[in-house]
Amino acid sequence: MKVETIKYAMGALTAEGALIYEEKISGRRPAVLLAPNWMGVTDKAIERGKLVAGDRYVVLVADMYGAGTRPADFGEAPLLANPLRANAAEARSRIRAALDTLTAEGNKRALIDGRHAAIGFCFGGGNVLELARDGADIAAAVSIHGDLKTAAPARKGAVKAKLLVAHGAPDPVVPKADRDAFAAEMDAAGAKWQMLVFGGTYHAYTDQGFDVPGVSGWDEPATRQTYTLTHQFIADAFNGRL
Repeated sequence: MKVETIKYAMGALTAEGALIYEEKISGRRPAVLLAPNWMGVTDKAIERGKLVAGDRYVVLVADMYGAGTRPADFGEAPLLANPLRANAAEARSRIRAALDTLTAEGNKRALIDGRHAAIGFCFGGGNVLELARDGADIAAAVSIHGDLKTAAPARKGAVKAKLLVAHGAPDPVVPKADRDAFAAEMDAAGAKWQMLVFGGTYHAYTDQGFDVPGVSGWDEPATRQTYTLTHQFIADAFNGRL
């Protein structure tokens, strides 16, 4: 699996993402933007990018903070993530820059076929939903245990992407009130959306090693089923079957 460090402009900042693709596969394939959790472009995020890419996609792991800016731990992460959660315009600008870079770098290498989707985890789930709210020309956006609230709700007719949201029912980070508000927002915007809710499953259920009782916890069946549905959902979106 090929992993290339890609530096790109993100407003006044320089971002540093990771372009991932199976170099043994010939021919063009879809492009998928991957927005990582609030720890940013880490080794774990790149490993997740490899898992998502497989032999299906070309993936760019997006950098939302800028090159050299990384939280040292979960205590520092909110200091970087929360200002972007509160500033939808800036979050949208940054995730757009990543999508544009994926398109440019994928085309430069003759790797991608013009189909685009986005997947995000936790904070990154919120990022890809902001991308969809901003009217990005992508077939699908998938938020996995991600942020659902926004400072700038989608305008009617703005959302082009088909949306899939996967969550744990007792997740205290993104509670049922947020899920209900998201559903109402997307219905008002006329978006096409689906939501998968796992009973007894908490926040960050696809992340091993971050278990906090009553808050977050790894759940293998939910993780496996989420990835399976995500790939099928994206394939159906690409094929106009949603």
